[in-house]
Amino acid sequence: MAQPAAAAVAKAPAKAKSKVPIFIWEAKTKNGEVKKGEMEAVDAASVDARLKSLGLTPSKVRKKGLLDANINLPGSVDGRDILIFVRQFATMIDAGLPLVQCLDILGSQTENATFRKVIFAIKVRVEGGSTFSDALKEHPKVFDELFVQLCAAGEVGGILDTILNRLAAYREKAEKLKRKVKGAMTYPTIVITVAIGVTAVLLLKVVPVFEKMFADFGSALPAPTQFVVDMSNWMQNYILHVLGALAVIVVISVAVYRNPKGREIVDKVSLQLPIIGDLLRKVAVARFTRTLGTMISSGVPILDALDVTAKTAGNRTVEKGIMYVRGKIAEGKNISGPLADTKVFPSMVVQMIGVGEATGAMDQMLNKIADFYDDEVDVGVAALTSMIEPLLMVFLGGVVGGFLIAMYLPIFSIAGAIK
Repeated sequence: MAQPAAAAVAKAPAKAKSKVPIFIWEAKTKNGEVKKGEMEAVDAASVDARLKSLGLTPSKVRKKGLLDANINLPGSVDGRDILIFVRQFATMIDAGLPLVQCLDILGSQTENATFRKVIFAIKVRVEGGSTFSDALKEHPKVFDELFVQLCAAGEVGGILDTILNRLAAYREKAEKLKRKVKGAMTYPTIVITVAIGVTAVLLLKVVPVFEKMFADFGSALPAPTQFVVDMSNWMQNYILHVLGALAVIVVISVAVYRNPKGREIVDKVSLQLPIIGDLLRKVAVARFTRTLGTMISSGVPILDALDVTAKTAGNRTVEKGIMYVRGKIAEGKNISGPLADTKVFPSMVVQMIGVGEATGAMDQMLNKIADFYDDEVDVGVAALTSMIEPLLMVFLGGVVGGFLIAMYLPIFSIAGAIK
């Protein structure tokens, strides 16, 4: 059942941009209260039908203008918005509500203005005869290829509610994994930023005050104090050069990362870093197995599933390895052999996938591997945090304490001389 779904997605022709009519409506509630608003719809009859389904009695409906259905509004739609949408959508479809009514309700209650417009645009496309997956395909910035492929398979197989529940579970675990990695990086970033800020303030504001006071002493400064004073003078003279150099480094780093070859080198090196590289590899394995397992269990063909999984890998080295495996499978080979050849995936993962392939339960095996590596990421993040925290505190304390000692050494020397 999945083959036609994939074909339908792949062969769907690109639709020309079109405009969606906007209607201004006025209606009465059962209590006689007058309600007014605007609604996107194909025609006035659709507006009347929708208002009646909401328990309202239409009194006036007139066309206002046209809205570009190909949404290009400022703002963004984050993963949390999509997750809530999928979970609620699955519940409504499972309860037997019509697809258009589900989209109408969800669009009306969505707080994100950009996402609301997207949902209404999809609803209008569906009302006009388009399939749900084709309508989703027109908004690639909101719904990625994985989302579209799975919904296409669900529509063809008549199990859209099941697919949406799987998508919701997948996105919940994907978001959780992302939060773990971000959480591991947040604390060190904050501490290092604070250390740099404190150092800059000390060098540019505090040390010059001490330097003027030391000049009145008329004696040579201790070596640590002189070093800090010289550093402060250098920073004051070359602060603009330092900021310029930092800006150039940032621009070059972004340019290198955006370049396909540069991104590939950075991703390859990141996987080989001590401690962090192992954690990044576990994250990549968890994402790969979770995505592939979800797509295979939903009936998407293995080649299409690997193609989508490669694009969502998040690491060019992993992506390259997945595409190598895809090419070998297209030649008629099994999945475990090419996976081992890539040297990207741990041997345990390769062996478990091989067992799943041999027993015909690869989707279940992939989800088990994903659960295992989710736990491994938890352990890895906890270990990394427990190791980094004391090191960062020692670093920050050393920076601030070193400056204080250097500044007070001359005062201690003078006090000793007076005694």
